[in-house]
Amino acid sequence: MIRPTRPDDTTALIALADATGLFQPNQIEELGEMLSEYFSCSSDSNRFWITDDDNGAVGVAYCEMERMTDQTWNLQLIAIRPDRQGQGRGATLLRYVEQTLMARSGRVLLVETSGTPDFERTRAFYRKCGYEEEARIRDFYQAGADKIVYRKALSAQSQ
Repeated sequence: MIRPTRPDDTTALIALADATGLFQPNQIEELGEMLSEYFSCSSDSNRFWITDDDNGAVGVAYCEMERMTDQTWNLQLIAIRPDRQGQGRGATLLRYVEQTLMARSGRVLLVETSGTPDFERTRAFYRKCGYEEEARIRDFYQAGADKIVYRKALSAQSQ
């Protein structure tokens, strides 16, 4: 079941992101701060969190609108618990995000990830879901760790 994230999901979502092994400790800490900030704001239609829940958090996605754009969104985080990866859960969650954005008149969804070998599976996932590499910024995260930006038009009009 995919649903909006609730404050009581915070601990499970932080543990889920940590379990993937793809985030540094400071990034996990920042994730907690982002969730806390999100729940302290009463309403912000320019960003949202979604949880994939099977009697416990299995996946999470966080998306926010890019400032000073006409409905360009950035998927800042998508993660599936390692023991549930490879079952189509990530693709289903990503499609849900895309449908949510289309319902909000979203035009374009961007996804950023690392160019290091340990993120190859992540990059293959985005390509399989119809995303195309749009940009690469060399040595962005650190020396030898490029930032790769993928893009997907959310409507035929945006292509």
